[in-house]
Amino acid sequence: MNVTLFIPCFIDQCYPQVGISVVRILEKLGHTVEYPTEQTCCGQPAFNSGAWDQARVTARQALKVFRGAEIIVTPSGSCGAMMKVFYPDLFQGTPAHKEACRLAGKVWEFSSFLVNKLGVTDLGSRFEGRVTFHDGCHSIREMHVRREPRELLQHVRGLELVEMSPADTCCGFGGTFSVKFPMISTAMGEQKCAAIDQTGVDTVVSLDSSCLMHIQGLFDRQGKRMRSLHLAEVLATGL
Repeated sequence: MNVTLFIPCFIDQCYPQVGISVVRILEKLGHTVEYPTEQTCCGQPAFNSGAWDQARVTARQALKVFRGAEIIVTPSGSCGAMMKVFYPDLFQGTPAHKEACRLAGKVWEFSSFLVNKLGVTDLGSRFEGRVTFHDGCHSIREMHVRREPRELLQHVRGLELVEMSPADTCCGFGGTFSVKFPMISTAMGEQKCAAIDQTGVDTVVSLDSSCLMHIQGLFDRQGKRMRSLHLAEVLATGL
């Protein structure tokens, strides 16, 4: 099928290797991948800050860019939730509401697309190491994605998945939350890092590069060796 990628700002600006990994995986599976260069931010920072008028300006660009897409895949539970769950609310009562609902119906988070749409759990990947998985808030609570990334990780050769307890507590980043409440954000992040550290793993994996940036930054400041990788990076290893 023709797959259109939505690449979030964090990946575009800071972690392009995640987007490249997604393309490699989808092309290996035989799909045509398109990346509209006119795409911009999904509008989530403004939306979360209550500036819905400004969020709609950005979101209208997404409605325009992805109008002809068959399937929209994004390697982000957070930005995926913005488009799939919150766009209909954002455009409620406006002429663009129906179009926002149509777009929402096309959006898939990357791991959910592989497992639930394509029926793929084993890509033939190989990754040597012990890893734990961090459930991002939007991934698990808005997109209801929990099982899918774990199924994919369990089929990676050489990888041992060790669950942290709890896995679904917030890392404290929250985008604008970390800017408005840095001390609370840091305290939450330190609790998350402690839970990761207790597993004895060498790598933490998630569906959101923004969460991983926060977690990695805290580990670096603590002087502890920990590697943070997006799921797509792990799955692309050895392909």
